[in-house]
Amino acid sequence: MSTTIQEQADALKAASAQRLPPAVLETFTRDQAAWRTKGRPADAVAVGDVLSDFTLPDATGHDVSLSELVADGPAVLVFYRGGWCPYCNLALHQYQSELVPQLPARGATLAAISPQKPDQSLSTAEKHDLQFAVLSDSGARVARTLGIAFEPAEDVLEAQRALGLDIRDGNADGSPELPMPTVLVVDADRSVRFVDVHADYTSRTEVSAILAALANLG
Repeated sequence: MSTTIQEQADALKAASAQRLPPAVLETFTRDQAAWRTKGRPADAVAVGDVLSDFTLPDATGHDVSLSELVADGPAVLVFYRGGWCPYCNLALHQYQSELVPQLPARGATLAAISPQKPDQSLSTAEKHDLQFAVLSDSGARVARTLGIAFEPAEDVLEAQRALGLDIRDGNADGSPELPMPTVLVVDADRSVRFVDVHADYTSRTEVSAILAALANLG
């Protein structure tokens, strides 16, 4: 049995604690704890909501709509922070290796969505050899309509910059807006059938939970 995303994330977190500068580690740890306390936003997307159609560019600049994604069956929508996020990369890699091969039998598609520029998304897709759509949600516009967008605290942005990362450089609109890591399963009429929102970005939706949600569509 392969390790879960959470097991990999826990190992990554432990390794990061050993290598990050103490001040940066303290900032990140405090931020994670604060988000765990806040939890899922009260106005976040919920099961039963019907999503408005949207169109986003993929990694090659081709426009992809939600209607296209659900045209032949349900769609799994994965909102992630960006290719710079190691926890996101863990999840995307696991979805590629363990979820994607099982989607055709369920008539389902998968799309990963972040605020990054399309060319930045291409780098993510190439890096992980992803075989699903990687879409650019400029300004986290779609994520904002779902109630899962936020702007990181300034001390977190400063800590990232201390590590040589400025997320504004990679985001399509130059803002630091990000989505909370979220997985939705949306059926053919754009109705949300499964939602899993993670306020703490070090946790992710497991493949088993997504497969169970698809199985429950009936």
